Parts: sequence; structure tokens; C-alpha cells
Amino acid sequence: MMKNWVNAMGPASLTSERVSVMNRLMNENIFPEEYFRRADESPDGNFYLAPRFVAHIDPETIEALTRFYREFVPLKADVLDLMSSWISHLPEDQALGRVAGLGMNQEELAGNPRLTEYLVHDLNHDPELPYTPGSFDRVLISVSIQYLVNPVQVLRSVRSIMRPAGQIAIAMSHRCFPTKAIAAFQALSSKERVELVSAFLFEAGFEEIRFVDQSPAMGDPLWILVGTAPSESNA
Repeated sequence: MMKNWVNAMGPASLTSERVSVMNRLMNENIFPEEYFRRADESPDGNFYLAPRFVAHIDPETIEALTRFYREFVPLKADVLDLMSSWISHLPEDQALGRVAGLGMNQEELAGNPRLTEYLVHDLNHDPELPYTPGSFDRVLISVSIQYLVNPVQVLRSVRSIMRPAGQIAIAMSHRCFPTKAIAAFQALSSKERVELVSAFLFEAGFEEIRFVDQSPAMGDPLWILVGTAPSESNA
């Protein structure tokens, strides 16, 4: 059953015992194909053909995410906004280096004032990122991880294009396009979704995985998972 592995995982903290359990479960094929099925299996390019200039989380939750990014993203950092659109939620006054956006709709990406560059790229068609190794200090995925049908492959590619000890932040909430979200995200509870994405990061080779609840008092919930790319000595 889809929930077996999360029931075995236990409490939310990623203790050494928990990582051991996670590793054992992964060896037992805890990511069966049905996790990643979707109601609409037609090409994603068709779904995202028309731009959607809408916010996918409440204003209060956007503010909470922007506050988190202010602390999470260092000044002058090179940033990849993965699965990006017309808004990146980065602080407008924060001086950054390269801010690359990769998404599905050219009009949305072109309308994002925070990006210094952008690419249209379908990660469900090709999970390999078109960037050179060691390109980014931080990678952001904002309320989009639920649309990936090969999340571990994508996250492995993310790790390969990050600098040593760079970090990724995966922000999640409870909204989605239901026909395009994978089955696991629609069947699991919020806690179990956090557990699942923790496992994705672990399997992709990230370290120091931690969970941060940034949910505002009012508005949509905001759950963030942070992972660290291995240092050169551990890569």
C-alpha cells in the first residue's frame, strides 16, 4: 500500500535511526510506479501552453516564504528557481548573483522580474538539467514538487549542478492542479508528503535534510524541506 513506508518512518525528525530505516525501505522499492501516476497523462507542454499569471498560495504565505528566502539565500548567491513561473518569491531588495529560472511557460518566465535568465524545459520529459556542474549556491522549488513524475532523478541532477555544500529548499503547501499532481500527493496526509519528499532528497544524495514549518497564522500552510549537497570531500 502507498502508506506503508511512511508508517514505518515514525517521528518527523531525521535521526540516524530514521535514516537507517529510510535506507532499508528504499532498498525494498518503496517508490512503486503507482505513486507517480496522474489523472492527466497527456504531455505537460499542452497543459502549460497558456500562461497562468496567478498566485498559487495566499499573500500571507508568500510573505512567509519570502522571509524564509531572505535568511536562506546568501547575498550575491547564484540561484536556480526550478519549476519557476512569473514570481520567484525572492526579496526584491536582496542583491543576488545569477538568478536562473527553469519552467514550462515562456510568457510566465519572461514576466518574472527576479530572473536574470530563463529556460523552458520539461523535467517530466527530460529530468536532466541543462546547466554545468557547480553552477549554483541555492536551488529553490516552490509549491511544484508534486508535479514531478521522476523526482529522484531530477533531484540527482540538481545535486550535480550545485556547488559543494550548496543547499536546496523545497517549499510545499496544500494546493495543486489535481489532474497533474502525482497520485502520492493526493493520497497522503501533509505529514506523509513531507516524509516522502525527505526520502526523495535522501535517495538523491542530499545530506543534513531538515524540515521547517513556516506556516503563517492565517493563510495556506508552508512546509519547507532543506537539503545540503555533499562537500567536495563527501561527493
